[in-house]
Amino acid sequence: MRIMDFSESELVFLRDVVKSARQKPNHVIWTDRDGSERHSVFSQPDFVQLATLAGRLKVTKAEVLRRAAHIPVVKITPA
Repeated sequence: MRIMDFSESELVFLRDVVKSARQKPNHVIWTDRDGSERHSVFSQPDFVQLATLAGRLKVTKAEVLRRAAHIPVVKITPA
């Protein structure tokens, strides 16, 4: 496999995937709004942001995710 076989966007994607794979995964177990237990894996930057939000709210990371599960999804209508 040669680097030339990939488009620029594919190279960026592959570099990002490899970078993420090399990082230590951060796991959070939390309860979804339907009561099911979820096991989520976060990249280091996302985990830090989640921890910052949890610290600001003075709750656990799992509680932040539980609350976030209740945020309605914004539907985009085609023009």
